[in-house]
Amino acid sequence: MNKVNEIAKMIDHSILHPTLTDKDLRRECEVARKYNVASVCVKPYAVKQAVELLKGSDVLVGCVIGFPAGNSSIAVKAYETETACKDGAVEIDMVINIGKALQEDWKYIEEEIKTIVEASHRYGAITKVIFETDFVTKDEHKIKLCEICSKVKADYVKTSTGFGFVKEPDGRYSYTGATAHNLELMRKHSAPEVKVKAAGGVRTLGDLLKYKELGISRCGATATVTMLEEARKIYGEL
Repeated sequence: MNKVNEIAKMIDHSILHPTLTDKDLRRECEVARKYNVASVCVKPYAVKQAVELLKGSDVLVGCVIGFPAGNSSIAVKAYETETACKDGAVEIDMVINIGKALQEDWKYIEEEIKTIVEASHRYGAITKVIFETDFVTKDEHKIKLCEICSKVKADYVKTSTGFGFVKEPDGRYSYTGATAHNLELMRKHSAPEVKVKAAGGVRTLGDLLKYKELGISRCGATATVTMLEEARKIYGEL
């Protein structure tokens, strides 16, 4: 595998904005196929379409669960997971119950993550657990989440949804997403077999390569074309 392919296989191409249509889904799946990325990450209703669009390629189909706010009950998240897996998803990116994490209801959080991990694994899918680090900001909370994910055998810990908007003093909303600090923390406090995914705000090849050095295995991105075209200029063809 050459360097550009190696970089491409770190990217989960995100197709998650609320405004995206079926036409957009077809276009973005074609991008994923062209650049041979690791996976597409799609909304639950789009799983069947994405599987069909990517048939014959090496691009996997992943699905978000409880996205983006994480507010669904455990039972609903489990049903959503099972439905996505039956529709052909082989990767599940779940959002935790953020309020429960902030109030340190770790029994609930452990049960929630364990339930989704077990549901995913029954269908041969992997589970990535989204902390939403723009909301879960205390290091001790992030460390506890890493410990729980390790205990229940989640496959990945993941920083953000890309939609964790925080209201600024001027009334506008913004998010930070992945940071070097959080990725280092998550890598350090997760079991060796639990991988780390950077998501939210990763827009350049430089960002991806910097985070790769910190130990991430995957990166969620919408700027896939920009990053991989830059990689092609530096390293050569795909």
